[in-house]
Amino acid sequence: MPQRQTIRFQSDQYELVGTLHRPDTPNPPFVIGCHGLFADRQSPKQIALAETCTQNGIAYLRFDHRGCGQSQGDFNTVTSLTARCTDLKQAMQTMQRFPATGPCLGLFGSSFGGTVVLAYSARNQVPRLVTFAAPYCDKTIVRKAAHEANPRETISSRLARTLQFDLTPQLSLVSNILVVHGQDDELVPVDHARYIHARTRQPKKLIIQPRGDHRMSDLDHQRLFQTQFLSWLQHAL
Repeated sequence: MPQRQTIRFQSDQYELVGTLHRPDTPNPPFVIGCHGLFADRQSPKQIALAETCTQNGIAYLRFDHRGCGQSQGDFNTVTSLTARCTDLKQAMQTMQRFPATGPCLGLFGSSFGGTVVLAYSARNQVPRLVTFAAPYCDKTIVRKAAHEANPRETISSRLARTLQFDLTPQLSLVSNILVVHGQDDELVPVDHARYIHARTRQPKKLIIQPRGDHRMSDLDHQRLFQTQFLSWLQHAL
């Protein structure tokens, strides 16, 4: 029977909390998922991917970045791309020391989480990488995301400054990537996916979901994505 286990680890001075999904197989390879800017590890998309992985002999860790979900930290003062990359690094080191899992198989990132795994993978070799609706630069996206998360609040000027980013110089260092994006994404324009795909290295693949939105709300898109995600990972096994 697949198991779920709460994982706690440190990133700088913050305790982060994650959920590890483990299949009933010895030393399975693992995938780590990174959530979006204003999300947390309870994303239905991540839970569905975790269940798909465990059904196919792969472990999956979904965790709350600092300032999100059950992890420590004040979101408005601790959030930055650098901080989230540090969180991912600590999650990776935790999993590499974990006695019941094998080597890393890949990373998944949704929206800003996709930006995080891209930045991390530019500095660290990862067998497989999957992004969904990932922006390569901030432009107006951060403020749009804040408005979508809470229309009554505006993002602080400090947070807007710390979330300025442009991954263009780093994309040429990334390979083994599956880029997925909704054609009608209302938050991150689909051109971001094409830009990422054009500047990363082979092996790589681009999938544009027809009429797809930022949340991947179409059930057919969700089911097909789970199949595409698993297929991309299994190529590395």
